[in-house]
Amino acid sequence: MEGLIDRTEMAATRRQLQSVWNPEGDDIPDVERRRAAEIGRTQWPTRTLNFVLALLALVSLLPVMLVIAVLVKLTSRGPVLYTQERVGLDRRQRGAAALNHRRSQDSGGRPFTMYKFRTMRVNAEQHSGAVWAQERDPRVTAIGSVLRQYRLDELPQLVNVLRGEMNIVGPRPERPTIFAELRSHIAEYPLRQRAKPGITGLAQINHHYDRSLDDVRTKVSYDLEYIRRQSLREDLRIMLKTIPVILLRRGGW
Repeated sequence: MEGLIDRTEMAATRRQLQSVWNPEGDDIPDVERRRAAEIGRTQWPTRTLNFVLALLALVSLLPVMLVIAVLVKLTSRGPVLYTQERVGLDRRQRGAAALNHRRSQDSGGRPFTMYKFRTMRVNAEQHSGAVWAQERDPRVTAIGSVLRQYRLDELPQLVNVLRGEMNIVGPRPERPTIFAELRSHIAEYPLRQRAKPGITGLAQINHHYDRSLDDVRTKVSYDLEYIRRQSLREDLRIMLKTIPVILLRRGGW
């Protein structure tokens, strides 16, 4: 699927996902136990693939990462790595009504600390607070701009993959404050937490940086389509398609 997914298709995908998670309309505890057992049976091949690929990538890219670390340190004041809390996988299973009822009572998924090479000035959000990344962000340093163009700032997230907090492929994780804002505008937004977040994804290879709420809706539609089609084959396909996106400086993280 390379074309734009419209809202009718996104709604259909949402209904399909909900029917898969709760096909019989069972009590939520029964659904949770059944889904947990299903995850336990099917997760290990994906986990093994992600662990092995992340380990190989870290070993092979270690010299590049050391050079990046030195450049970041020499060209701007502050730490080499930037850490940030993001919303991770939501393993709970519940119907749409329960999801809407509990929306203000939870963060949407298990929070985790995500690692990146620092690309912004220190305290860049001191006055603005959490805001969306921009294609030409004035808060970004000179070396940070280059790192972002080629997605090199995302390399430390391979550690998150090794720790099991992320996969190489999956919906991009968002900050809790922005997550709370987006799910108040986009009903389907929490459904993307049903997959482990990733470094790259279907949305990133098919769409640009978010410039409006409609851009976010488009990316959510891609995320839901990925969850519906999720498989090792699909993950490998997206990984391969990520390479030209990075080299040609297209797509949006």
